[in-house]
Amino acid sequence: MRIRAFKYIIPFIFFAGAIHSFNSRGWTIWIPMMIAWILIPLLELLLQPDPANMDAAEEELARKNPVYDLFLYIIVILQYTALYFYLSGMKEDLLSWQDAFGRTAVMGLLCGTFGINVGHELGHRINPWEQSLAKALLLTSLYMHFFTEHNKGHHKRVATPDDPSSARYNEPLYLFFFRTIIFSYTSAWHIANAETRKKGKAVFSLYNEMIQFTLIQAAFLLLIYVGFGPQVLLYFLAAALIGILLLETVNYIEHYGLQRKATGDGKYERAMPAHSWNSDHVLGRIFLFELSRHSDHHYMASRKYQVLRHHDDAPQMPTGYPGMMLLSLVPPAWFYVMNRRIKKIHATTSLN
Repeated sequence: MRIRAFKYIIPFIFFAGAIHSFNSRGWTIWIPMMIAWILIPLLELLLQPDPANMDAAEEELARKNPVYDLFLYIIVILQYTALYFYLSGMKEDLLSWQDAFGRTAVMGLLCGTFGINVGHELGHRINPWEQSLAKALLLTSLYMHFFTEHNKGHHKRVATPDDPSSARYNEPLYLFFFRTIIFSYTSAWHIANAETRKKGKAVFSLYNEMIQFTLIQAAFLLLIYVGFGPQVLLYFLAAALIGILLLETVNYIEHYGLQRKATGDGKYERAMPAHSWNSDHVLGRIFLFELSRHSDHHYMASRKYQVLRHHDDAPQMPTGYPGMMLLSLVPPAWFYVMNRRIKKIHATTSLN
């Protein structure tokens, strides 16, 4: 069982590749991007998905195995190490725009894959220490409000018209970007303000989580400005934006076109595995720490990544997350592939 855990070391190759990118020039800067967006999608088209679940005894051993958590803690250190190398590397003289763009794209990949994705996993833990690590990772993408909105907004409203993070049927990715980024941010403020009022505190005070996040992120930007200069600060903002867009692309594919039934009085049926797109393609599962078993994640958000399950009634993507993210960049192709699946789901549901 302990050996099984070590497959999650594989994503660490991105950190090694990133450090190389931040200290080199030319085409080799793009190696991490080639792995993420060419090699993995191609392999997942060839490899069969694995829907197998652990049995009860295996699941209990995995749940209690500290190695799985240790990998997540190490990522916090590696993420900040990579960020330091990136910021330092961007100060180099005579850096071409192609090399600057390549390094920024790689840093953006880390921000999305590790900063937000692993921050998402740790953000669902009840341990304050792990929640603090989640916020530290989200800080590297300037997306700390995700901690508030995702846990207390998205998971309550998923697959309903009220959720800014659930893509609607026939909604192009690029329109979704504007809707989700703007309204997820305002939603986080509404949630934090309401929580602050419940505590009997003033909304505009340090008791408000969103004000804390705003000040922390402003201080972080100031630190980068003082330590590395205004130009490097702009590069970092670009990398953070790439990370944010990667996250929101994942949000787009995870719930596209799926809806929970209204039960009246503004309420909806419970979120079930059928309300999230699932992918059992192994490489995507490993590199994203099982995020692609998203149906079970929404069914049981407290379940740790290593024990997320396949559900037979969950809608399945035709390939893994990396490939589906690429497909979503071309809306006509995305609609062609996914709308047929949604119509098939609706037809099956109406027969039942």
